[in-house]
Amino acid sequence: MPCKLRNQRLLPTIDDLEEKYGLKGSKVLLRVDINSPIDPETGEILDDSRIRAHSVTVRDLAERGAAVVVLSHQGRPGESDFTSLRRHAELLSKHSGVPVEFVDDVIGPEARRRISELGPGEVLLLDNTRLMSEEIIEAKPERHAKSIFVQRLAPLVNYYVNDAFATAHRSQPSIVGFPLLMPSAVGRVMEKELAALARLYSAEERPRVFVLGGGKVHDTLRILEYLHANKAADRVLTAGLVAELFLVAKGIDIGEANRRLLETKGILALVPRARRLLLRGIPLETPLDFVTVVDDEVRVEPVGAVKGLIRDIGPQTVKMYSEIMKEARLIVLRGPAGVVEDPRFREGSRALVKAAIESSAFVIIGGGHLNAIVSELGLQDRENLHISTGGGALLLFLAGEELPGLVALQLSASKFFPEFAAQAPGHEEKGVATRS
Repeated sequence: MPCKLRNQRLLPTIDDLEEKYGLKGSKVLLRVDINSPIDPETGEILDDSRIRAHSVTVRDLAERGAAVVVLSHQGRPGESDFTSLRRHAELLSKHSGVPVEFVDDVIGPEARRRISELGPGEVLLLDNTRLMSEEIIEAKPERHAKSIFVQRLAPLVNYYVNDAFATAHRSQPSIVGFPLLMPSAVGRVMEKELAALARLYSAEERPRVFVLGGGKVHDTLRILEYLHANKAADRVLTAGLVAELFLVAKGIDIGEANRRLLETKGILALVPRARRLLLRGIPLETPLDFVTVVDDEVRVEPVGAVKGLIRDIGPQTVKMYSEIMKEARLIVLRGPAGVVEDPRFREGSRALVKAAIESSAFVIIGGGHLNAIVSELGLQDRENLHISTGGGALLLFLAGEELPGLVALQLSASKFFPEFAAQAPGHEEKGVATRS
């Protein structure tokens, strides 16, 4: 049964690729996102969660008898985390249970030789794709399909699998160039992301509650404008600087120190946009109280009488938001409720995450600080929870923007899996889909 997202086309999965073309004895180019935090002093990988996630797809393809050529990036040129993928290969091997060979080459003679020699069930990780200058360029799939990067590797493989939802907002060669030239599919991580996000467009998943905090106010405002225009949110619960913006838009005094902070960050300029959303009837809640700091003294202050610098939502807000979430069928949390780097102001975020996951709703968490809190609470294995790897891709998806990585897979499906497009429903609701 298809899961609906944007454009109402179906994206093939690994199962579809095997059913139609066969994987045993083939060579598969697998794009993952194992870009990880790196210790600038030691070069050690600090968090291997993405490597663990993608190891499932690597093992799946290898067990089906495919020779697997893995592509990924790490950091950006000139930054401290721009490194080789040698250590990534060791961890990918450890977590997948399949020996992963590493080659310190991307499209040169040695890389091409090892790809040619790769046998069924073997896995090769090429070096950092951003060693290639073409990988930094954003361009249309048709242009990238003709790039040297793609033209050097495409003749050596049979199929392309994109498992990197977190890079789907990039229009770079390793993401959009290969699908135009060969049968392509989504990997297990991408498939899981799309299935979770499909629930945002399911008529059965109501009420939908969005809990939006953090400091990325410009981005969150774009999300809110899209959600309201498409009637996708039944309730929006705000926290962090997002909440402060909407309180100002409501004409509520948040204290001089907090107004100055919003002004310094350029957030006060967004008040007219926030006010327009309120006037159009967006179902949005703002906090009742805050945890603040006054001369290094931590206080709880009600809205309308805030004197200190706002650092977290208060207990009355936690209680109100938790009660609203009890009625939800779907909850999306993005951004912390307070300054979670300081343990004194972590409780609001912890309480909201706990209330959401312990509700009867399906919960999507937008990674980052909230991901760490889920692990801290020991709730990461709950069946009603999906922790997105998306980052920027999730943001753009929620804001209703097109993701080039998915567009390229759609173009590939129309060419190599035309039966998928034929199965797509004919009405106008936007969507991309996978079989589930």
